[in-house]
Amino acid sequence: TDRRKFLKTSAVAVSALALSKAHSSFASEGCVFSGIIYSKDNPGRWAEKVGSHAPVVTVHGDKVQVETKHPMSDAHFIVRHTLVLADGTVLGDKTFTPKDKPVSSYTLPKGYKGDLYATSFCNRHDFWLTKTAV
Repeated sequence: TDRRKFLKTSAVAVSALALSKAHSSFASEGCVFSGIIYSKDNPGRWAEKVGSHAPVVTVHGDKVQVETKHPMSDAHFIVRHTLVLADGTVLGDKTFTPKDKPVSSYTLPKGYKGDLYATSFCNRHDFWLTKTAV
């Protein structure tokens, strides 16, 4: 099922992020995960889907909002968001149903400075990543 594929892909992506010593986005040019993880800068075969699939991250103080500007229907929806700190710590995640709005909120650890990796998984258009510096 799509959920099983998502969980496997998420586990690989988060594990790779946690083990990586590089500070560049996994979705950057020449990325090992090209064709698995998509981003605004590396949309691969989904170039026309960037605006509705790449997660949008908004930071206000210690509050972070992740939104995927994607319509939701039973046939086509955002399944899940995850927010990961630069050291690979999963700050949180939210799973959606087709009736939900694909928006999630998180609280940063006190004084956190560094990169954030927001993920968004679409049941039709794969796994998307946005890197944001705080």
